[in-house]
Amino acid sequence: MKKLIGIVVFLAILYGFLLIADPGARSAENHFNLGKRIGLYGIISLGAGILIIAGGIDLSMGSVIGLTATVLAMLLMKTNQGGFGWSPAPALTATLLLGAVIGFINGLLVTRLKVQAFVVTLCGLFVYRGVARWIADDQQKGLGTDYPDLKEALSGQVVGLPVTLLILLGLLVVAGVFLHMSIYGRYLYAIGSNERAAQYSGIPTERYKVLAYVLCSTLAAFFGILYLMENNSAQPSATGNFMELYAIAGAVLGGCSLRGGEGTVFGMLIGASILTMLPNLTNMWGVPSSLEFTVIGGALLIGAVLDEWLRRRSTLRKV
Repeated sequence: MKKLIGIVVFLAILYGFLLIADPGARSAENHFNLGKRIGLYGIISLGAGILIIAGGIDLSMGSVIGLTATVLAMLLMKTNQGGFGWSPAPALTATLLLGAVIGFINGLLVTRLKVQAFVVTLCGLFVYRGVARWIADDQQKGLGTDYPDLKEALSGQVVGLPVTLLILLGLLVVAGVFLHMSIYGRYLYAIGSNERAAQYSGIPTERYKVLAYVLCSTLAAFFGILYLMENNSAQPSATGNFMELYAIAGAVLGGCSLRGGEGTVFGMLIGASILTMLPNLTNMWGVPSSLEFTVIGGALLIGAVLDEWLRRRSTLRKV
């Protein structure tokens, strides 16, 4: 709880500085853009957070985003443009299923073959990116002026709020019920805290770890869909680059411990919000955009150090 209060206070201070640094930040347009970015980053942070709670990690999320965005673009493109000409419903379903299958494969490799998650997903980072470049012949794939209604439905606004933010809020409600109010969510926390003890207590640990990987990759695929609708095109060699780092950073900044077994849905939302506001604040303070990753990495390191300090302090108090 103390950790959660701390990141909420940090977010409030960050938001206050943002408003003070530039009067333009107070505009409705800027808040709309912030909400849209929080919605996008929040979705992948949620996927990474669920997996981290279960004691896993996924370094392939960015490549999954690039692959699924490229595949969706090719499915929707007309046949005379080099695509398959699918209608939106089956194309979207197939894209989400592709993400789920990737997560299922990752989960099986980790649980059944006992390959380290770091190795499995690092290999996936290269494999999925390579597949995306191969099927697209390393060419950008776009929708042009087609599917305006679909783009508006997934990247527009409803009652003045970004659709991506509303989607994230809906996902957070579902994830909150699953993680914090169901026995299945408690299973994930138990597995992340002590997998062997969870197994001895009768929890089917392998099944739930595979589920965590499936959820993570499916949310990455969903991000790929929203990315394509927002940007109208996908570049197989670049789309999704570093997104796995943003996802993990958002979850960790939100209080998820890389040791597993810790984290909240609300914290993931706060972490994604912090991750979104940091580049804005640094730009307004005149920090070069080339140092954006440095700022994010520094904030993540500070969060990790504080997490370790609080853990040790708590352990000493118990002793």
